[in-house]
Amino acid sequence: MNNHLPSSRLVIRPASYTDIPFIIEIANKTWPIAYEALLGKEQVTYMLHKLYGAAALEEQMRKQHYFFLALKEYEAVGFASFSKVELETYKLQKLYVLPSEQRAGTGKALLETVETVAKSMGARKLQLNVNRKNIAKGFYERSGFPVVKEEDIDIGSGYYMNDFVMEKPL
Repeated sequence: MNNHLPSSRLVIRPASYTDIPFIIEIANKTWPIAYEALLGKEQVTYMLHKLYGAAALEEQMRKQHYFFLALKEYEAVGFASFSKVELETYKLQKLYVLPSEQRAGTGKALLETVETVAKSMGARKLQLNVNRKNIAKGFYERSGFPVVKEEDIDIGSGYYMNDFVMEKPL
């Protein structure tokens, strides 16, 4: 057996500032596919710049958003982030997987990692927001997140996020 071949096994590890280019690349490959039909190209471009520019990601990391990177064959294929929002409530802020890796268990592995780490930090529940028209809602429902409410969030420049808030006890 040749131990020098790349691993096809999925590895999830904490992400750092040096991983920001990988996060940006994954966001730029997933967002247009996931959101342009729902939000339009202009809003997607605006949100990518606002949420996934290097400075924005650095600021999120400084504000204790914990990021994880999923790697397969040593290539970044997905990421997730979460943060504490209340004493025992944490929020899944982001979870994106390259289209080529979707439905392969990468999203589930990232979500389980977030749940485990948040629980170890004292979380009793994990919340998330998902666009009301996003098919990812079904993934979250199958993962134990029922819808608890709807909210519309003004993100500036006349754009809104029209979301379901979902929540899972840990």
